[in-house]
Amino acid sequence: MPTIRIAQESTADDLLGRDPLALLLGMLFDQQFPMERAFAGPALLAERLGVDTLSATAIADADPDVLKAAFTGPPAVHRYPGSMAERAQAVCRLLVERYDGRAEQLWADAPDGATLLKRIGELPGFGAQKAKIMVALLGKQYGVRPQGWREAAGDYGTDGARRSVADVVDPTSLAEVRAFKQAAKAAAKADKTS
Repeated sequence: MPTIRIAQESTADDLLGRDPLALLLGMLFDQQFPMERAFAGPALLAERLGVDTLSATAIADADPDVLKAAFTGPPAVHRYPGSMAERAQAVCRLLVERYDGRAEQLWADAPDGATLLKRIGELPGFGAQKAKIMVALLGKQYGVRPQGWREAAGDYGTDGARRSVADVVDPTSLAEVRAFKQAAKAAAKADKTS
């Protein structure tokens, strides 16, 4: 079982390390929300659903209003609980349809990084950048390393980088990733104004 320290909270990080669906949903939630809170979201959701591990089948089959209530809290699982509940349910439905409801089947038989990237990119809410970051996260922290995974992850796959959640292993690396992201946002903003 991988040791994950993204949420910076032991219960949430333990779930991320032992539950591939929790890791996948944490990545889904990492949007317009602090990354450690996004990755703590699956543990909060599991607690509200009264389970030790998340089930794609249970989430896919859940009454949408009940699921939205679980996301709403308080505290909310995400800044946008309603839309994120819908997106999580859509991800779980795809997992049930294509991968027997098991998130790890996305990567279990992936022959190469390009295939893994394609599969992740087909998930609702996973655009090109998020898919690359997920490939990097799987390779760097989950030990999922099909041939060409670093290339598929692009710059996020670079060894020793501090670009994304894939590089967060402790409070120091979290601060370094946050500083990188802030610098990138500032540079993008400066480019727009010039």
